[in-house]
Amino acid sequence: MGTPEFAVEPLKELVEGGYQVVAVVTMPDKPAGRGMKLRYSDVKEYALAQNLPVLQPEKLKDPAFLESLKSFQADLQIVVAFRMLPEVVWAMPSMGTFNLHASLLPQYRGAAPINWAVINGEEETGVTTFFLQQDIDTGDILLQDKIELGPDENVGSVHDRLMALGGTMVVRTVDAILDGSVNACPQEMVITKETDLKKAPKLFKDNTRIDWNSDCVKLHNFIRGLSPFPTAWSELKDANNEQYSVKIFEAQYELISHDKVLGTLVTDGKKELKVAVNDGFIVLKRFQLAGRKALNTDEFLRGFPRISNFFFV
Repeated sequence: MGTPEFAVEPLKELVEGGYQVVAVVTMPDKPAGRGMKLRYSDVKEYALAQNLPVLQPEKLKDPAFLESLKSFQADLQIVVAFRMLPEVVWAMPSMGTFNLHASLLPQYRGAAPINWAVINGEEETGVTTFFLQQDIDTGDILLQDKIELGPDENVGSVHDRLMALGGTMVVRTVDAILDGSVNACPQEMVITKETDLKKAPKLFKDNTRIDWNSDCVKLHNFIRGLSPFPTAWSELKDANNEQYSVKIFEAQYELISHDKVLGTLVTDGKKELKVAVNDGFIVLKRFQLAGRKALNTDEFLRGFPRISNFFFV
């Protein structure tokens, strides 16, 4: 059970490993693009290429879907980046249902664990498999594996590394369940009074907007933690209140004292464009004005010479 690209790798590992995948469950097709044509999920595209039966329920408690799912007589269900399942679904198989989550649970329960680990400047993250239970991301831990995070690595790079790690982890978990060697650990066993549980809420426009009152390191982490998707954004204004929405894909930072007002743009007009913040500057490397394509700073400055008259808010 899965939908995006992240869920394809585990499915591929199972299929190519010779495991008997009896069916795939994914989201209904959705219209996308200018023509609003129906688009298959990444998981559906792979499943069809492998001639696997595909179920796409609108509602997971729909009797017709439940009857169809039951007919496949699955011994085990595997969930990767899908939806919250009702008990009638996750309790169906004799061996249970497990989920692959892109964090080191119990840390970063929620919809966007990869993004928030980078946003918070974590030095490591990983993947966890766990048996599903009623409350989301709280079930007994089966296996975990971790990776180190680079100080300038963006969420796209972390996503791809965790996707590969997750594929291997799912196969290892299946093997452990089949041979009876799995040792499920309740998450409560690793949570103490001193544990600072960090959450990973879904990303929306409101919580992806840049707050220029933050310091350099936090802003750098925020930008790379949202790049390339859904992307950190802000608003540019000039003295006449002309306004542009801007997505920022890549930036570095300079820790240095200055007397500039927060949000002020400093540029040499050729290759450098930076934003004044509390403890230095955020140096913009790649960004995109609304209605235009993403550009590197030098490309942008050649076509927008009056940028020094603007400031970020």
